[in-house]
Amino acid sequence: MVMKHVLLTPIQIGHLLQSARKAAGLSQTELGYRVGLSQSRLSKLELNPGSVTVDQLLALCGSLGLELTLQKRSPPAPASEW
Repeated sequence: MVMKHVLLTPIQIGHLLQSARKAAGLSQTELGYRVGLSQSRLSKLELNPGSVTVDQLLALCGSLGLELTLQKRSPPAPASEW
């Protein structure tokens, strides 16, 4: 089953990474070892993912079976149409 998540804020990324890690039955230490990060660094990324690098994000996604997809959204409607 494919689940899609629309992530618009860094904190949503952290929640998704933590949820996927737990669903995979991995501790922060185990996942950190797989991607070359310390447990403390992984903890910080789950709480404040604004500082994650693209390399780290891709490594984490790969280790958790997640696929990062970028998609262009429709521009918001002008305020006069609300």
